[in-house]
Amino acid sequence: MSPEAIVRRVEREGARGALDDAAWSCIPALALRRAQDGADPLQATAVRVAHDGDALLVRFDCSDRDIWATHTRRDAPLWEEEAVELFMAPGEGDPAEYVEIEVNPLGAVFDARVSNPRGRRDSMRVDARWNAAGLVAAVDRPSPGAWRAQIVIPWVDVCPGPPPPVWRANFFRIERPRGGVHEFSCWSPTLVDPPDFHKPAFFGRLVLDGFGGRP
Repeated sequence: MSPEAIVRRVEREGARGALDDAAWSCIPALALRRAQDGADPLQATAVRVAHDGDALLVRFDCSDRDIWATHTRRDAPLWEEEAVELFMAPGEGDPAEYVEIEVNPLGAVFDARVSNPRGRRDSMRVDARWNAAGLVAAVDRPSPGAWRAQIVIPWVDVCPGPPPPVWRANFFRIERPRGGVHEFSCWSPTLVDPPDFHKPAFFGRLVLDGFGGRP
């Protein structure tokens, strides 16, 4: 069964304001697991998710013994190196279309709309020309051997009208240590090898606190 998480409502300052560490510490962490089999990854990732009524707020905390990336241009192929990723779609059903957002350790962003009605790479279409106009991504290194990415995604960029109380989503990390084994991890493992994140039937459920219908 796909996982489910309650997305707590929080307050922040301004459209580009981020939550501070004290606020994030009150949000339960979602642990990513190895994509192929659900085992514990060698390098851990914790994801925290909140919303403020206007936007989804996401923080990835990554343990990383070899932090690196070279891409700095928007919509560069970040998945070729190290990156964290979010796929999301409004509603409870298995999505045929969803938004993909990636951030790498240098703060570069890839954002696209994906059409994937069959849940297969050979038939899916990715529109990287689309940009989330209000998206904000910030990256820092809070300690040696760690990096984190904070992402703000306004609802208006990803759905028409008020956001529904339930979203389908998955969180991912691509970890490619130089000279080591590459690692792919997910909130809801897609259970295929070679790893493939584009499996919308495996997306978990995000339930928005304070949006009616469900708590």
